[in-house]
Amino acid sequence: MPSSGNHGQAPESGPNRRAVMAAGLGTVALSTTGLSLFGAGPAAAGTSAAPHLGKDAWHRYVQAPSSTTVRPVKTLGTTGRVTRPDALLKPGGGVTVLNRPKPPESPKWPAGTTAEASSAHAGNQGNDGKPRTYVADNAIDGDPDTFWNDDTSAAFPDILTITLPEARALPGLTLISNSDGVPEDFTVETWQDGAWKQTASVTKNSAVQRAVPFDAPVSTAKVRITVTADQDSPKGAFTRVNEVWPEPLEPVEAPSVTIDFGKVVVGYPRVKFTSASDNSPGVRLAFSETRQFLTDRSDFTRADQAGGTGRGTDQFAVPAKGADWKDVKGFQAGDKVFADGLHGFRYLKITLDALDTDAPAALPWGTVSIDSVSLEFTAYLGTPDTFRGWFLCSDDDLNRYWYGAAYTNELVTDTFRRDDVDPRNAWSESLEGKLVLQDGAKRDRDPYVGDLAVSARTLYLTHDDTAEAARNVLADLADHQRADGWIPPASINNYTLPLFDYPLWWVTCSWDYVLYTGDRAYASRYYPQLLKVLDTWYPSVTDDAGLLSKGLNGTGGYGDYAFLNRTGRITYYNANYVQALNDAASLATWLGNEGDAKRWSARADNVAKAVNTYLWDEAAGAYLDSATGPVRHAQDGNSIAITSGIAGSERAGSALDHRDRTTQLRYGNAFMDNDTIFGGASQRVYAFTSYPEIVARFDSGRAESALDQIRRTYGWMDSHDPGITNWEGIGPNGSLYEDAYTSMAHGWSTGVLPALTHQLLGAKPTSPGYATWEVRPNPASVAWAQGQLPTPHGPLGVEWTNEKNTFTVTVRVPRSTRGAVAVPTGGHRVVVRDGRRTLWDGDRGMTRGVRPDGGHILVADLGPGTHTLTVVRAG
Repeated sequence: MPSSGNHGQAPESGPNRRAVMAAGLGTVALSTTGLSLFGAGPAAAGTSAAPHLGKDAWHRYVQAPSSTTVRPVKTLGTTGRVTRPDALLKPGGGVTVLNRPKPPESPKWPAGTTAEASSAHAGNQGNDGKPRTYVADNAIDGDPDTFWNDDTSAAFPDILTITLPEARALPGLTLISNSDGVPEDFTVETWQDGAWKQTASVTKNSAVQRAVPFDAPVSTAKVRITVTADQDSPKGAFTRVNEVWPEPLEPVEAPSVTIDFGKVVVGYPRVKFTSASDNSPGVRLAFSETRQFLTDRSDFTRADQAGGTGRGTDQFAVPAKGADWKDVKGFQAGDKVFADGLHGFRYLKITLDALDTDAPAALPWGTVSIDSVSLEFTAYLGTPDTFRGWFLCSDDDLNRYWYGAAYTNELVTDTFRRDDVDPRNAWSESLEGKLVLQDGAKRDRDPYVGDLAVSARTLYLTHDDTAEAARNVLADLADHQRADGWIPPASINNYTLPLFDYPLWWVTCSWDYVLYTGDRAYASRYYPQLLKVLDTWYPSVTDDAGLLSKGLNGTGGYGDYAFLNRTGRITYYNANYVQALNDAASLATWLGNEGDAKRWSARADNVAKAVNTYLWDEAAGAYLDSATGPVRHAQDGNSIAITSGIAGSERAGSALDHRDRTTQLRYGNAFMDNDTIFGGASQRVYAFTSYPEIVARFDSGRAESALDQIRRTYGWMDSHDPGITNWEGIGPNGSLYEDAYTSMAHGWSTGVLPALTHQLLGAKPTSPGYATWEVRPNPASVAWAQGQLPTPHGPLGVEWTNEKNTFTVTVRVPRSTRGAVAVPTGGHRVVVRDGRRTLWDGDRGMTRGVRPDGGHILVADLGPGTHTLTVVRAG
C-alpha cells in the first residue's frame, strides 16, 4: 500500500526490536513547570535512554493509506494465459492481458438417464424467491448451476448412483463440484457382470473440475460414485456435485492474476479495463483477508448470507471498448452478472471466467486487457494528521500493536449504507448515511453494542472527533428499545436478535461515551431508557438471590457475545450487571439524580455479594462460569469480576493465578479452562474477553503478566497472515477460529490500544469530558512511554521514563481540568520533594493531597499547566 514518507509502513518485528529497562523506583519531586513535554531530540524509538523524541516520531507506525485511492503492492501469481501481470499495479504502466480459448461443449448423458443418492439435503428458497432443490438428478441435468447436496446429518459415505437406459462404453468421468463441497476422497464403480467393480479411486482431490479417466473404456449401464471425505472439512461436510459428465475432460485453465494490497483494506474495488474481445468475456473477482482461504471464491461475501447470488465471486462482463469499472452491488444485465460491491480483504484474484447462468451476458472465454486495479477506500482514513491521540514507548512491538489496533478500528469506522450492511435484515432507515462503528471490515457489517465496549474506547483515544459514530449507534439502539425495557444488540433481524448481555453493554457504553465526551444532551435524552433497562427488564430476569438468571422470563433461548449455551446464574452476566449498575450510578450522580445513583450502587453491592457467595469456587480459587452443570471457569466472568470490583485483591490474585495455570497458550489466554461448553473451548482465544483480563492484570499489580499476555495475543495476530489487524477470534493451534468466515479486522479485538494508553501509560478520564482525570503508570519492564489523549478541553499529554533508580513523569494538563498523578513506588521506600521542600518523607505526607495509594504515591489536585514528578529510590 503506497504512502508518503513512512506512513503505513510497519517496522520490522522480533524480540531484538525491544529495548526495555528494569524499573528501580524511589523519591518523588514535583515541579509545576518541569521539562517540556515531547522535546525535539534526535534519539530514535526503541532506545533505553530517556526519550527526547520529536513530536512526530510515532508517525512511522501509522498504518492507513495516504489517500482514499489504494493500489496493490505486488502480484502473487498467475494461472493460465496471462501476460505482464505486474502492469496492473499502477496506471499507465502497461497492460495486463488475460486470454482463454473457447472451451468445447460439455458432454451429455443419453436421454432417460437417472440418478439417485444415499441422501439429499432438504430444499429451500433461492435468492430469486423460487424453490431450490438439491436432489441427485441435479448432477446430470446439464445445468452446472444446480447441484446434488447430501444431507449432512448422515455420515459418510455419500453415494451417487447414475443409471443409463442401456449399457454404454464409458472412457471415464468428469466430476464438477462446488468449491465449498469438493469431494476429496472418492471411488468410481461400474456395474459389470452383475456386480459392482471399482474402476477408479481418487484421493486428496482439490479440483472443482476433476477428470477421472478409466484404464480402459468400460461398457456399463450403472455408475456409482462413493465420497468418503470432503475437502478441508472432515466433520459434517457438504458434498456438492454440480455435474457428472460421461467423459474425462481436463479443464481449460482459467487465466487469473492474484494481487496483494499489503494489509486488509475496505471499500469498492475498481478495475480499469482497456479493451476486450467482442464476445462479452466475463471476469470473476474473489476476495480474501488471508491467502489460506483465497480460492476460486471469496472467503466471504454478503451474498452468501442472502442466497448466494454470485456464487462466491463478483462478476463483470467486459465491453469490447473497455471500462473503468467500480464494483458496486447489483446486476449488470437484468438478473445476470452480479457483483456484491464493497469488500474487506487483503488479497484479490481476478479470473477470466463467467457463471454458466450469466450466458450470454457474460461468457467464460475471450481476451481481456487491464490497465490497473485500485480500491476506493471508504472507511475512516487515519493518517498522521488525523490522530488526536497517540502512543509511543520503548517497546517496538507494543507500538506496532497499538497502531495495528488503531487501523483495525479505522477499518470499521464507516458510513452505514444499504448496499454494504449485513443482508440479514440489518438495514435501517434510521441509520442510513450515518457514521457508525461496524463490527468488522468484511462482516458482519452491522454495529453491535457489545463491540463498542472496546471499539468505541479505541475510537475515543485516537479519533475522538468521530465520536458521533458511537453516539449514532447507542442512540439508535435506545430508540428501538422494546416495551419491556430490553435494548437490541444491533439492527440485525430488524432489531430483534435476542442477546442477554448486550443491554448491559449498552449501559456501560453509554457511560463510556459520556465519560470521554461530556455529552450531557445524550445523557439526559436517553436517561429514561437507562432507567427502563435497569429497573424493568433486568429485574424481570433476577432470581431470589438477587442474581441475574438466564432462563427466567422466557430468556432460555437468548444468546450472548459468543452465542454460548449457558443458562442460569452465570458469573459473566452478573459481573457485567455490577459494572453496568455502577456505571449508571456514576451517570446518575453527574445528572443530579442521587436517588437513582444510591439505589443502583446498593444493588451493585448486593449483586457483588451474591456473586461471591454463590459463584466463587474455593477449590479452584476462581469464579465459576455457571452455578449449574459442568465445572468450568471463564475468562469473561473472572476478568470482569476483578475490573468491576466484585473480587477483592485476594480473590483477584487467586483467579489470575488459576488462569495462569490453566489457560496460557502461545497465542494468548483461552476464554475457558476446559472443553465442557464445547469442543476446543480451552484452545479458543477472544481478544474481546482478553481485554478485561489484561486490564485486571495491570490493576492487580501484575503489569508484567499483562504485557506477556499482550505479546502472546497480539504478537500472534501481528506476525500471522494477514498481519497488522486484529482478529475476531483465534482457534486451536492459532488458527482462524471460524475458518474463512472469521473476520480478520474486528473492532472488538482492539483492546490492546486502550490497555496500553489507560493502564501502561496510565492516563484516563475519571469524570465526564475529562473534567477530572488520573495518570497512574504501570511501567513493568518498559523503559519509557509517552502519549496524548484527546479531551474536549484540548490534549492531555503524558510522558515517563523508567530508569534503574528513578521514575520521572511529565503531564501536560489542558484548561478547565484537574487531576491526580499516582507515581509507582515499586515497593521501595520513597521520599517526595517539591524542589527542596519535602512532601513525603518516606512515612507520611508533609503537605495536603500527597498520600500512598495502592503501590503508588498519589499527588492530587493538579491543574492546568505542565507538571513533572520524579521518583528516586530512598537511600
